[in-house]
Amino acid sequence: MATVQVALWAVVLLVVLALVFDFMNGFHDAANSIATVVSTGVLKPAQAVAFAAFFNLVAIGVFHLSVAATVGKGIAEPGVVDIHVVFGALVGAITWNVITWLYGIPSSSSHALIGGIVGAVMAKAGAGALVFAGIWRTVLFIFVSPLLGFLLGSLMMVAVAWIFRRSTPSRVDRWFRRLQLVSAGAYSLGHGGNDAQKTIGIIWMLLIATGHAAASDASPPTWTIVSCYTAIALGTMFGGWRIVKTMGQKITKLKPVGGFCAETGGAITLFLATLLGIPVSTTHTITGAIVGVGSTQRASAVRWGVAGNIVWAWVLTIPAAAIVAAIAYAISTWLF
Repeated sequence: MATVQVALWAVVLLVVLALVFDFMNGFHDAANSIATVVSTGVLKPAQAVAFAAFFNLVAIGVFHLSVAATVGKGIAEPGVVDIHVVFGALVGAITWNVITWLYGIPSSSSHALIGGIVGAVMAKAGAGALVFAGIWRTVLFIFVSPLLGFLLGSLMMVAVAWIFRRSTPSRVDRWFRRLQLVSAGAYSLGHGGNDAQKTIGIIWMLLIATGHAAASDASPPTWTIVSCYTAIALGTMFGGWRIVKTMGQKITKLKPVGGFCAETGGAITLFLATLLGIPVSTTHTITGAIVGVGSTQRASAVRWGVAGNIVWAWVLTIPAAAIVAAIAYAISTWLF
């Protein structure tokens, strides 16, 4: 009985840690949802975070749990995962999130979590315990999501410029101040739909590993879904203001029309990835879209040095989180 109680308490503590990660994910990535709408002056910061949090939560009724299934079953073999692996994965992801937040770097919480899972699993059982099909799809979209965001953002900007070529700047600005509310809502919907599911996935992985759910289950318990969407919405409510400045001002200066094009291009990318069950980075996606919008004006409109620093953070995220996760796994097995 004592062993069962210890295992149950371990599961509860890890679920709480996962929800803390989810909250931090919303806090860290809130800037991705609201940076453009704040920097263009369409919404005040307090209005923007409430707006984004609402659509994060609404996503619970919009998207199928394809991303959760990928994270929960498609990264590591279920038989290898235990409480130590989940602990290592979460510590690796949270540590990288804190470091990048402190420096105001818009890195990927999603890839930090994937890196954490990979590092902890390899520390326990080696590379043979990984499901490489799921990992390679995720790694591929490190490049595909910003490129697709870039392409869609720039094409949207060119199309809008042609459609409104006879309109006055003041009229264009007036229209897109309204339309940007639509694009910002769509992007926040995609953010909630993709990102909350990653935490659902790791809790599902934990429940399967500890016998509280079966690997054959079509979906995790309802409480898991509700708590994860709620946690990411609350995280968004508190926002990540350091990263708002980088995303909304340092890469390129945006007007409402540019904000609309960037958010729409990013939202389409997120919707597509979520439908395919691929955990992507909202940070990568919106950064690519913002750069795409800026580059249609002139190459010098984009601060390529800032964009380059962000790319380095992308490259380092998975290996850095994996190393920390492997160390945390070793400490966990030594202590317990």
